[in-house]
Amino acid sequence: MAKHAFDKFMNQAPTGAKKKEMIKVEKRRAKKDAQTIGEKKRREMWEKKHGVTPEPEPRPIKAKIKREFKEEKPAENKPRFGKRPINRILRNEAEGIDTPEEKDSTNAPETPKRFSKKYVTSNSDKYFKGDQTVNPEILKEGRGKTSAEKEEEMPLNKFIAHAGVCGRREAAAIVKEGQITVNGDIVYEPGYKVLKTDEVVHKGKKLFLKKNLVYILMNKPKDFITTSSDPEGRKTVMDLLKDATKERIYPVGRLDRNTTGVLLLTNDGELAQKLTHPGYQIKKVYAVKLDKPVTKKDFDSIISGITLEDGVVQADSLAYADAKDRTQVGIEIHSGRNRIVRRIFEHLGYEVKTLDRVMFANLTKKNVERGSWRFLQEKEVRLLKHMNQSFIKKDKNIEIPDLDAL
Repeated sequence: MAKHAFDKFMNQAPTGAKKKEMIKVEKRRAKKDAQTIGEKKRREMWEKKHGVTPEPEPRPIKAKIKREFKEEKPAENKPRFGKRPINRILRNEAEGIDTPEEKDSTNAPETPKRFSKKYVTSNSDKYFKGDQTVNPEILKEGRGKTSAEKEEEMPLNKFIAHAGVCGRREAAAIVKEGQITVNGDIVYEPGYKVLKTDEVVHKGKKLFLKKNLVYILMNKPKDFITTSSDPEGRKTVMDLLKDATKERIYPVGRLDRNTTGVLLLTNDGELAQKLTHPGYQIKKVYAVKLDKPVTKKDFDSIISGITLEDGVVQADSLAYADAKDRTQVGIEIHSGRNRIVRRIFEHLGYEVKTLDRVMFANLTKKNVERGSWRFLQEKEVRLLKHMNQSFIKKDKNIEIPDLDAL
């Protein structure tokens, strides 16, 4: 029996929405604890890898014990000096002992800038700053940031991509390999936040953000390698663009040596990453010339899907280029796998005589002769940057990474 009339309403177990909210709170707390433990482990691994000896934890300051003394009236002829009687100073002087000077807080050395709060701008500051380690327990993430600093910050791999070195994915790889230094220190985290004023160096060369973005459409000829340089000395597509621009540009995607057609080159790393990511389903159309006519059975197989060594691939569309000549077909596909069109037909027993990409991301080679190029118009660039955003919204199963974190 309840001792009080309201006992049955008190100390009840939470139910319904209240119980769900308590479970969410516990999950968030557990997640935060796990992140803290993970950060500590990563810091320890980094220190062990780089031979950094962690600073010993400061000993807790013991509370001063107040001692009671009997009240004693100071003698009138006994002047005071700070908290020490003058007679102690005179005694030390007679015995030849130096008396330590009083500490003056106004003359205390200034805190180095790298440890001041306004320079604590990212999670990476928890691991190291400059050439010394920083105790992560005394740092508060983001404390002291100004709005201007927040706007100027960007992930390191994004900085590298905007500097025209490569795309963001490649930039993340070279950062993890330790090829990048920031203000003289090697950084291994692609998401490390840097400012525009930081000194970022790659292979001894200082990187700068590209203010002038360049977009070039080329009609690639045969026997040219789609790369910035070739160690074997073969011809590359960059040989055709020697006098095109002073900016450092690179190809978006790849066409193999014997494939011709539309190729985009730019120093816009963000756009390059988008156009090559499978989640955006960027359309590519190829004209294929085969050694024999394509049968109805193989035609249907390509449409329904073919299993290759790296998984199933399916054409978005397939058609005969000439009703009388079934050795020529046009295929539309959004897969970005290496040599995917050639491998589809070789898997079915066909030999590809010629392969020409006639469309890439709605760009065609119209009015661009083989081996020639042109700059994209402002309207074309704008359409590329907003292309296929609806695919991301409609298909919730597609996982698209944050472009600013890559």
